[in-house]
Amino acid sequence: MKILPLAAALLLPLLAHAGDVPAKYPDYPSETPAQFVPVTAGFDYERREVMIPMRDGVKLHTVILMPKGARHAGIVLTRTPYNASELTAHTPSPHLEPMLQGYDNAADVMVEDGYIRVVQDVRGKYGSEGDYVMNRPVHGPLNPTPVDDATDTWDTIDWLVKNLPQSNGKVATIGISYDGFEPLMSLVHPHPALKAAVPMNPMVDGWMGDDWFHHGAFRQQNMAYVYEQEATRDNREKWWSGFFDQYDLYMHYGSAGALGDAYGMRQLGFWNKLIAHPAYDAFWQQQAVDKLLGAQPLDVPVMLVHSLWDQEDIYGDLAVYRAIKPKDTTGEKVKLVMGPWHHGQEIGEGSSLGAIRFGSDTAQYFREHILRPFLAQYLKDGAPKADLAPVTAFQTGSNQWQRLDRWPLACESGCASVSRALYLQADGRLGFEPPTSGAAYDEYVSDPAHPVPFRARPIQPIGSGDGLTWAQWLVDDQREASGRTDVLSYVSAPLTAPLVIAGAPEVHLIAATSGTDSDWVVKLIDVYPDQVAAQPAMGGYQLAVSMDIFRGRYRTSFDQPAPLAANQPLDYRFALPAANHVFLPGHRLMVQVQSSWFPLYDRNPQTYVDNIFFAKPADYVKATQRVYHAAGQASYLALPVVSGAH
Repeated sequence: MKILPLAAALLLPLLAHAGDVPAKYPDYPSETPAQFVPVTAGFDYERREVMIPMRDGVKLHTVILMPKGARHAGIVLTRTPYNASELTAHTPSPHLEPMLQGYDNAADVMVEDGYIRVVQDVRGKYGSEGDYVMNRPVHGPLNPTPVDDATDTWDTIDWLVKNLPQSNGKVATIGISYDGFEPLMSLVHPHPALKAAVPMNPMVDGWMGDDWFHHGAFRQQNMAYVYEQEATRDNREKWWSGFFDQYDLYMHYGSAGALGDAYGMRQLGFWNKLIAHPAYDAFWQQQAVDKLLGAQPLDVPVMLVHSLWDQEDIYGDLAVYRAIKPKDTTGEKVKLVMGPWHHGQEIGEGSSLGAIRFGSDTAQYFREHILRPFLAQYLKDGAPKADLAPVTAFQTGSNQWQRLDRWPLACESGCASVSRALYLQADGRLGFEPPTSGAAYDEYVSDPAHPVPFRARPIQPIGSGDGLTWAQWLVDDQREASGRTDVLSYVSAPLTAPLVIAGAPEVHLIAATSGTDSDWVVKLIDVYPDQVAAQPAMGGYQLAVSMDIFRGRYRTSFDQPAPLAANQPLDYRFALPAANHVFLPGHRLMVQVQSSWFPLYDRNPQTYVDNIFFAKPADYVKATQRVYHAAGQASYLALPVVSGAH
């Protein structure tokens, strides 16, 4: 008897069945149906998801939320790059308001007034077809295609009024930030059914003072937004970091360009545009929405909603107001609202911002008494005319709403805004009298190796939730900066009477640098008394009323940068964001000057290079900065003081 090796013996059964058909198990059906049909008979709304065709054949994913029993209802449209499906299903519920609460632009008003709510993914994002382009420019030199956000909005409105028999054929556009840019686009050759537009905190001019630059200084913390927004259609690729403190992250890589290369960002179309256009050239000028709207007729009523402490888009809506208000010959088509909010806070809770209290829910007031009647006037059949002033502005400090005829004159008839020079003076003093004696200048050393943080470290990433406080950084206590040797602080005597300002303070800075380029950060601050009985934690608080940055290379031209003459006193002039504020008796005014605001803005190497995105480590040098306050070389802020106001 022949004995097989063990391995061969084990292999024989496998070979014997090698040609057999695999054993078939009994059917065991899946417990998940091929298509589940929700039962929504008890819901107070109907949800539809449709693909609306555009003129070039591309279809855009659109969510329609129809109140049950809707008849002759107005339509409110929002176009978004932030996922229409998710934004309209916030809290699963048989009731519409919880579905929208937390995202929707005033869900309470939308639901209570019975509007048909429509939210659409913009071209190239989430469920929509087509190619995505950040803030897609209108057809023209920057966009050779026949389609843009204006045409997509027109085509969407046309489809809605033809396919929703429950509507009365009246449409309003509304949105915040990028979603606020979209209502502005709806005003470009508007559809006849568009009856009103409500741009809130819109992206308007990315170079002058919104998301990407401020006066030429690059807002590098927004690189995470570009990364997530453009890497994939559905934002599934997330920004990453090996650092807890954002200050350390941006210092580690040096320049914004080096950081972008480390993250592979040259694969992203918009990033390549950013690094190719650091100056205010035709690329930025031709897509600035205020310039675009200023060059065409004003056909549709507009309510521009501005946040006085908008940490993201503090420039754009007031720029649009300046551009289109002159076209409002009747005084009825342009309404401006200014509230004491961060970016988008007007749709949330508005009784406070950070440590600052307003004495009432200012956001609810806006929705109930301003937004609701405005929409009703234009969307509801037979609704009365809204009793709204041309400008409705919240005055901080006094904490009261004002009805104004125009902006920046921000007081009742019978008083006027005048420009008063607030002078920097020797020995850290500040006052309305020109300097006559004392040292000619103050100086400090600006060291790119130790840039001034824009808020207390550790620096958090941009975002909301999970304890993040990005939304309130503009009202942070500025004592963190005033204690540094590379920040100059000038303080007035305590006020004996209220000082009211209403408008944009203008910087007139006489300064010199030992380098050939420099950034200048200027802050106007309200210093609280050392003791505040009603709120002890506010004792000595340094509240920034208005502050911004200016990149020195653009001193004489925004589109043609040039080196600075080293060690020469030069005149820098630029506007700070608008304020509507009362400095109360017992408070003091403060002005701070510094040369970095990191890591929100990229570091200026202080050596002139052609493109700061590509600055090398050796380009970053210390510079001695001098701020002048001598007769004939006086630095000051021109304050828009309201005389005769109380």
